[in-house]
Amino acid sequence: MLTRRHAIVAATALLVAAPLRAQERRLKVIASFSILGDFVRNVGGDRVEVRDLVGPNGNAHVFEPSPADAKAVADAKLVFVNGLGFEGWLDRLVKASGTRATIVVATNGITPREGAGDHDHDHGKVDPHAWQSVANAKIYVAAIRDALIAADPAGKTVYEANAATYLAKLDALDQEVRAVVAGIPPERRRVITSHNAFGYFGDAYGVDFTAPQGVSTEAETSARDVAAIITQIRKQKIAAVFLENVTDPRLVKQIAAETGAKIGGTLYSDALTDAKGDATSYIDLIRHNLKEFAGALTG
Repeated sequence: MLTRRHAIVAATALLVAAPLRAQERRLKVIASFSILGDFVRNVGGDRVEVRDLVGPNGNAHVFEPSPADAKAVADAKLVFVNGLGFEGWLDRLVKASGTRATIVVATNGITPREGAGDHDHDHGKVDPHAWQSVANAKIYVAAIRDALIAADPAGKTVYEANAATYLAKLDALDQEVRAVVAGIPPERRRVITSHNAFGYFGDAYGVDFTAPQGVSTEAETSARDVAAIITQIRKQKIAAVFLENVTDPRLVKQIAAETGAKIGGTLYSDALTDAKGDATSYIDLIRHNLKEFAGALTG
């Protein structure tokens, strides 16, 4: 009886230990913000353990890394970042962590667009929000796939298969966006948003975006800029202005009150939402924003 009991205990211990060992073998990676983390999870699947530095509804423009973040970066094998000046705090964090992780800039290969002139703050003249174009998102995914394969050659077939599946979904999403925008009269494809995060979307799909803030939510907005936007709304008869989940809504509400333009729904620009929100994934984010645009501009 004692022998049998020992055998049961040993078998149970093995069953418990197996998933723990599998978890320990997972590649530890960092994603600088939640949208990038979603890309990494779609490609990495069960072979990776992903930590997002800036989580759901977080604002990467004003993020302040903690000691825990530095430790996570120190322990990581790969650190995925957007680049294009988006993570102004990154160099300090990497230096403080002493990490030997490979830093992967996911926007390598993307042609950057110029930002918003004097509003650009610490981004210079480059707009970092390249993920707003689905075609660009595919470049992010390819960069992530290649970096994961280089770090974990044994997972090559898994990463390639996961990436192929996700890229097919992005192809379908791109066609969906184009079809919906094609149904909006060209003269109505004008949008006012809180900060200038949608330029790549506008360039890709033929929508004109204007924002009182530049590409950083830290940028100062002058009275002259606000007055110019109010004049533009009245002149072009822009139907709606939109809020964002990472910005202060007061400025947009002021502009709406002075012009009579209605406030559209909340747009998701720099961050996913938590599980209770409408944009828990990148694909959901694009679809949600598309729905808001179409509803306001065709209504």
